[in-house]
Amino acid sequence: MAFPLLLLHLFLHLTLLVFFQSIHQIIKKMGAAKHTDLACISEGKGSSCVEQHAIIEAAPIVSSYNEKIRPLLDAIDKLRSLMSIHQIIKKMGAAKQIDLACISEGEGSSSVEQHAIIEAAPIVSSYNDKIRPLLDAVDKLRSLMVMEEGIQLPTIVVVGDQSSGKSSVLESLAGISLPRGQGICTRVPLIMRLQHHSSPEPEFRLEYNGKFEHTDEVNIADDIVNATNVIAGGGKGISNTPLTLLVKKNGVPDLTMVDLPGITRVPVHGQPEDIYDQIKDMIMEYIKPEESIILNVLSATVDFTTCESIRMSQSVDRAGDRTLAVVTKADKAPEGLLEKVTADDVSIGLGYVCVRNRIGDETYEEARAISQQLFQTHPLLSKIDKSMVGIPVLAQKLVQIQASSIARNLPDIVKKINDKLSSCLLELNKMPKKLSSVSEAMTTFMQIIGSSKESLRKILVRGEFDEFPDDKRMHCTARLYEMLNQYSDQLQKCEESDPKKNFLVEEIKILEEAKGISLPNYVPRNAFLVILQGKVKGISSIPIGFVEKVWSYIEEVVMSVLMHNTENYYQLQVCTRRAGRNLITRMKERSVQWMMEIVEMENLTDYTCNPEYVSECSRLMGQQGTFIHLVLNENHSRIDVEGIGEVEVGVLRQYPQVLSQAFDLKMRMTAYWKVVLRRLVDCMALHLQLSVSKLVNQEMESEIVNELMGPNCGGGIEKMLEESPAVAIKREKLIKSIKKLRDSKEVVAKILDGVAT
Repeated sequence: MAFPLLLLHLFLHLTLLVFFQSIHQIIKKMGAAKHTDLACISEGKGSSCVEQHAIIEAAPIVSSYNEKIRPLLDAIDKLRSLMSIHQIIKKMGAAKQIDLACISEGEGSSSVEQHAIIEAAPIVSSYNDKIRPLLDAVDKLRSLMVMEEGIQLPTIVVVGDQSSGKSSVLESLAGISLPRGQGICTRVPLIMRLQHHSSPEPEFRLEYNGKFEHTDEVNIADDIVNATNVIAGGGKGISNTPLTLLVKKNGVPDLTMVDLPGITRVPVHGQPEDIYDQIKDMIMEYIKPEESIILNVLSATVDFTTCESIRMSQSVDRAGDRTLAVVTKADKAPEGLLEKVTADDVSIGLGYVCVRNRIGDETYEEARAISQQLFQTHPLLSKIDKSMVGIPVLAQKLVQIQASSIARNLPDIVKKINDKLSSCLLELNKMPKKLSSVSEAMTTFMQIIGSSKESLRKILVRGEFDEFPDDKRMHCTARLYEMLNQYSDQLQKCEESDPKKNFLVEEIKILEEAKGISLPNYVPRNAFLVILQGKVKGISSIPIGFVEKVWSYIEEVVMSVLMHNTENYYQLQVCTRRAGRNLITRMKERSVQWMMEIVEMENLTDYTCNPEYVSECSRLMGQQGTFIHLVLNENHSRIDVEGIGEVEVGVLRQYPQVLSQAFDLKMRMTAYWKVVLRRLVDCMALHLQLSVSKLVNQEMESEIVNELMGPNCGGGIEKMLEESPAVAIKREKLIKSIKKLRDSKEVVAKILDGVAT
């Protein structure tokens, strides 16, 4: 027997030598052989094969795999399978501290050999010095609440239907007693941090609401209940505030898991009616992130397809790529269990592990021995592959999955921390400096006023809109021009501006009433004024409406600029808003009054020195003879008058005596009305330009200063030293986030430095 073993040893050493030479050639081609510590592997020095492979597995934490390093890693993966056989031979009879991470499923040793090693080992050996810090780093990030910043962490989330045996599984892994009883035992997310502890004396600690409480193995269950009552209240409701349990104990696997409340559909007395929805929402929050590993606890006594926990996990992980199932109570329902876990009707991508629950007063060692005996001798359960049964196998799988998940996700976590930190710093730097003196407040105030005036000059006076390229509402000169054109069109299209309507009828009526003892064929001035006043009265509301409309628009623009520039100074914003509205209201009233005077002037008298009136009047009057001839001597019902259009003339034949005067009056009024309308538009445009200029360059600044220093603001410029509640809250939140992210960055940096060395 010794001779075959010696030959096998020799074969392995020769094979290993070939692999090392191949690896050396790969490294030499890369030009980096001097930096690679592989000699220790071939010589059996330094760290073990497991430690060295774990370092290589953790390499993505430092940098991404590239095409050059890939061949080296492939070689190491092949080497690992050979090393597994070597370890089995070397420690066949008495291995006590074999690291099960060396044994990969489907590679190297058979399931029988793997099971032999698992039986000889504790639940699982601890992470080595290179891997343990990674889990500590993730736990530290979790305690820093970095997930509140939207950064998800690799997490093993334990879910299961109520009474599925979830607590028994966790007890077996941790070697402690957890709260038991009817209904929901876990009412808050219980973060279980298990750490292998070399000291024979275990340590236990609870962390919640910023407090730390030490406990012991005897009182741990009661202390968890008391802490849960503090967090979630003394009833039977649940809370999303986590409770952390730190277990440092010799022989436990290095794991961090989050145990969530068991799923129940029917609320019991004292539970809220929507208890199912509350639990479902909590579970979905934890299992939805791609970084989460789902440990789905299923009872062998039920049909897996009907389990609510399966439905939930499938909703976020349909292919089961990040779901591991542990089947409890295997001894209660052994019939058909093999078919259940091999058929995999519910798509569990990471596989199944079947376990027997600890019963009654059994010690954990007794329960493990009974479980081992059960899966070896039971006529049905013994047929299940040994790589799928027992708490040690479950611990092994969880350790491997957790290590792989951390190594895979840590580079992305580092990037997200850096990106979020940069974003927060940038946002904080964009916030205004917190003012600490009156001189700083005065300087800031003058800067705000100056920038506001310049912005308003650009958009209201000069027509520049580089500050608001995409907001057409802020392209003010263009919008004011459009509004002025609309105002002009409205005047031109109103009823009073239509010369064809009741052509000469109104003029004849007024001439009939204005006649007196005077020269014949003379157009009385008072008749002209009566018609003019009627027209002016008819359109008087249009200019006033335009003034109100245009000032409402100007107010919107001015207030938008002022509020934007003062948004970070609450007290100044309050005063500026009041000052801006008061000033705009006053200027609007002034413009309305001015326009009413313009309308009144047009109503009072008729005058223009515009030569276009004379030329237009002469042009229109040139048709008088022809028009009268056609009306009186031709039987036309409609006649086309140049400059007026086609008009009805049938009724005019009744007034031959005043027809000539009426035509004269109509043509003069038509020519003059064009002058009146143009004057109303031109005057409004000039007044608008002047008012806006005064607003921006003179009145706005003095109005804001008077308001700020006046009694309404109560404290003047000193009030600027007070930040608005919103700004203060935002600043405080950013500062806290930056501190949290910097602490997180430091935690990760230490780990990366450790891995790199």
